Amino acid sequence: MSPSSRRTVTAPKTDDLNWLMRALVFIEKAGNKLPHPFWLFLGLAALVMILSWFLAEAGVSAVNPADGDTVTVVNLLSQESLREIVSNVVTNYVTFPALGLVLVVLFGVAVAERSGLIPTLMRSALTNVSPRWITLIVALVGAAGSMASDAAYMIVIPLGGLAFKAVGRNPVIGIAVAYAATSGGYSAAPFVNSLDAILGGISTAAAHIIDESYTVTPVANLYFNFVSMFAVALAVTLVTELLLTKRGDQLELTEEDVPEGQDADLSQRVTPVEKRGMIVALITLLACVALIVALAWPANSFLRDAEGGFGPESGLMAGIAAIIGFGFFVIGISYGVATGSIRSANDIPEMMVKGVAPFVTVLVLFFAAAQFLALFRMSALGEILAIKGAELFQSLGASSLVILLGAWLLVALGALFITSGSGLWTLMAPVLVPMLMLLGISPETTQAVYRIGDSTTNIISPMSPYFVMVLGFLQRYKKDAGIGTLLSLTIPLSIGMFVIWGMLFFAWWALGIPWGPGAEISYSLP
Repeated sequence: MSPSSRRTVTAPKTDDLNWLMRALVFIEKAGNKLPHPFWLFLGLAALVMILSWFLAEAGVSAVNPADGDTVTVVNLLSQESLREIVSNVVTNYVTFPALGLVLVVLFGVAVAERSGLIPTLMRSALTNVSPRWITLIVALVGAAGSMASDAAYMIVIPLGGLAFKAVGRNPVIGIAVAYAATSGGYSAAPFVNSLDAILGGISTAAAHIIDESYTVTPVANLYFNFVSMFAVALAVTLVTELLLTKRGDQLELTEEDVPEGQDADLSQRVTPVEKRGMIVALITLLACVALIVALAWPANSFLRDAEGGFGPESGLMAGIAAIIGFGFFVIGISYGVATGSIRSANDIPEMMVKGVAPFVTVLVLFFAAAQFLALFRMSALGEILAIKGAELFQSLGASSLVILLGAWLLVALGALFITSGSGLWTLMAPVLVPMLMLLGISPETTQAVYRIGDSTTNIISPMSPYFVMVLGFLQRYKKDAGIGTLLSLTIPLSIGMFVIWGMLFFAWWALGIPWGPGAEISYSLP
């Protein structure tokens, strides 16, 4: 619909969403009362120490079905425990599984992003798109945007509005589509990214409560994530075309054009130099893949394990984070050299520093999270909670389907209050992962269901740091847009993604398809 022919209908008043507004006010107030995640984890660590003393004095214990041993609570306030806690503070942090994985992947991704490769790929995907396919393409680019980490929000969301406006459709709807796909589909991606390294590291630490040898690699959900990208895009497209298009016709635009100078760099078409850079990057990618295949092909390859396979102990899987990081690193350099964004070798470490800088807050959070997880594990509270929880579900006769449904809904509710994916998983993983392992459900399965619940409700939570930012993008086109306007667009999208992505998960699980390389559906006690 062209701007000149667009119907003007007064938008619904906020009172029409009164019940929803009340719920959101409650969520916002409750969430604002939570301390910063750094203090939250340190506070929980202190709480674990106090609980360990109380429960140890009470003689709380449980029998581990894995080995038949009786597990008792360790008093963390004893002299011996305090000595061990103090001496291991640094060790807890530097050995935190997510820390090294994230940094290694980030170093490579930073070069690919700062050289301009990832932003150019996104822009190229949204130029010269047919109006018929614009919703699906914007949704796909958004779902794949997690390759650029949080930078995707600043790139894809305004691009969504510009792309819709360029084909004569309501740019407000384009912004909502881009936001839903980017935030709601943050865990769905065509390639491994920093989030996979973070979640895998936290899942590994949680799995060690039951099985010291278990490792959840960054590619643990690779197959599922790739297909999920299309499921998210499909859900967003269906909801938009069947419902939100009509909602868009009701919205009166008060700003037809983006103020001059804003988003100019995002609306530029891909230049011949950038196209050449993408071709060089593609050739480099193919060369890297061919090199890995050639190195892994011999039966005695260092990329295989002792049995000649590609299990968790193989060089390929154990070093997958380094391989992925190096891949992004080399591809980013090839693009930068071809386009001139990298003019000297000194530009590369500078790009790495700038790319990692936005994640400093995550690294600080990891310090507190590492201490909490170390104390939780040392106290044996996690193992006992997992055993008791598994025994409860077994006594109730709850099936795996019911358990996974409960976990799915629990995570979705938690994500309304804690919108940090790594923060929420750090809280939930130490209980959910070992408990479900005792019930025969693998950590990779638990992590996959977590991704859905965590991602799809973020877009309707006022606690999200990007909620207000998206509202600002909306107000470029509709100055009187408020929380009610944004929610009237994002709630249907959230529900659509939650249902369709959830259906994909349970179908995948029922068919027993591996989540990623070497990642099985079920788990058997050693």
